[in-house]
Amino acid sequence: MMNLSSTMKAYGCRYCVSPLKHLLHTTNHHLRFRPRSPPLFSSSFNNLKLPNFNLLLTYNSLFFTTEHLWGRSGMNTNKKMVEHLQQYGVISSEKVARVMETIDRALFVPDRTPAYADCPQEIGYNATISAPHMHATCLQLLEEKLQPGMHALDVGSGTGYLTACFAMMVGPQGRAIGVEHIPELVASSINNIEKSAAAPLLKKGSLSMHVGDGREGWPECAPYDAIHVGAAAPEMPQALLDQLKPGGRMVIPVGNIFQDLKVVDKNPDGSISIRSESSVRYVPLTSRDAQLQS
Repeated sequence: MMNLSSTMKAYGCRYCVSPLKHLLHTTNHHLRFRPRSPPLFSSSFNNLKLPNFNLLLTYNSLFFTTEHLWGRSGMNTNKKMVEHLQQYGVISSEKVARVMETIDRALFVPDRTPAYADCPQEIGYNATISAPHMHATCLQLLEEKLQPGMHALDVGSGTGYLTACFAMMVGPQGRAIGVEHIPELVASSINNIEKSAAAPLLKKGSLSMHVGDGREGWPECAPYDAIHVGAAAPEMPQALLDQLKPGGRMVIPVGNIFQDLKVVDKNPDGSISIRSESSVRYVPLTSRDAQLQS
């Protein structure tokens, strides 16, 4: 099995070397895969179809997403998407795999969009839905804080996909809150969730979607065991740190041109520990007006 979890799951790249040179360096030094016959990379690169690097650097893939490694031909069901993420080592948690199989991504992307391709998709209003491998990564980073009965906040909830996954993990006794500052996206996310396996949780009220400035969190249901932020903050938002429960965890991309996915743990004494998970590329966490004008 090829394990790409340490390298290919990242959304962006902060390296200044040429893309091809870095790709070769990454392939030779970091992946350490043992390809089966025929090998993934042969001694000749003549037939290697390289992606549009400018496009990749504007969104959220590190040169090659797993899509480019496994191809698109068989990616026609939600189950196959999850199986491929497992095959390439992106998903190692059975619970995350079950949840991603249960919540069909096709319900949360625009019509005529390749729902199961491992790349971000535009959803309008200068926003995107993240690539499946990034959703899987964030779910695994937060898994211990998404146990039944816990509270989770999804900032920049977009089409509602990850919020629905959170709701399935914390269950009817927990709370999953989505906050999005584009009212039209909130309305469509509710419609998407109503078609999904998370619909009973929305009806019950343990899953809810709200219009608001995600930089301020959602104090009404705080504190949260898990917080996910789906856009890059220029610096760590204090309001979200304040709403994180002692013992809780937040996953948030931080930076402007160069961004890192930060894992923020609030210790029982209230102190904060932060580590970088990977280099990423997200749209900025900003005001509604700034987003619409960008």
